[in-house]
Amino acid sequence: MPITLVIIAITCIVSFMAFNNSRLMNDLILWPPAITRQREYHRLVTYGVVHADFGHLLFNMFTLFFFGRAVEGFFTDRLGTFGFVLFYIGGLVASILPTYLKNRDNPKYRSLGASGAVSAVLFTYVLFSPWSRIIVLVIPMPAIVYAVLYTVYSIYMDRRGQGNVNHSAHLWGAAYGVLFTLLVEPRVLPYFLNALSHPG
Repeated sequence: MPITLVIIAITCIVSFMAFNNSRLMNDLILWPPAITRQREYHRLVTYGVVHADFGHLLFNMFTLFFFGRAVEGFFTDRLGTFGFVLFYIGGLVASILPTYLKNRDNPKYRSLGASGAVSAVLFTYVLFSPWSRIIVLVIPMPAIVYAVLYTVYSIYMDRRGQGNVNHSAHLWGAAYGVLFTLLVEPRVLPYFLNALSHPG
């Protein structure tokens, strides 16, 4: 079974359990004081298997389903059977770490959801296929165009600092996805630049 489907299954099962179990949710969610004071470092990963609601879960897992399967083989070929797991867990940690450091003394802050790691997967896909068409809110567009719009929007919303969405995690996740992929295989960069110069 593809690792992507295993990750989706685990995330869906735990998220559904946590929807009706506040204790489980509180044990897994990213709550900075629990890490800073109680050294519950597992929260830097487990926050990614719980979600705010069904819509939040559906969007992340739908995106992961399509793009995760497309890039999983790349990491498996180069890092072994659990290469994609390593990449995905790294995405969870790398995307949330700046947020945690910023809020480590803030008892009111909480964060949850796999969006940061999913952003890493999506941006890795863009490196491989920048001009492939993807559907965004029923609107078809090239993957590279979506990546640019996504980045600009996330930067804007992060600077505004309003709402309950952790846009910083989206940005750091995207950056991690690109950097990790290029570290694993530097030849991806000239491949991407060549593909980018040939929209056809």
